[in-house]
Amino acid sequence: MVQKVIDIVGVSPKSFADAAKNAVEVAARTVRGMRWARVTEMEMSLNNNKVVDYRTTLKIYFDVE
Repeated sequence: MVQKVIDIVGVSPKSFADAAKNAVEVAARTVRGMRWARVTEMEMSLNNNKVVDYRTTLKIYFDVE
């Protein structure tokens, strides 16, 4: 088996977990054979000293056909 790895970023106003879930759901529309994901970064967008958005960067591993 051979796998390819891509980096994707999900965003959510609620949480890091929601941001990761959003990223996987959107990637699943065009990437087939996803096997697992690894969170590599977590960031927050700030405005006036308040959290506006949560950003989660993931590595998605999927099978090469």
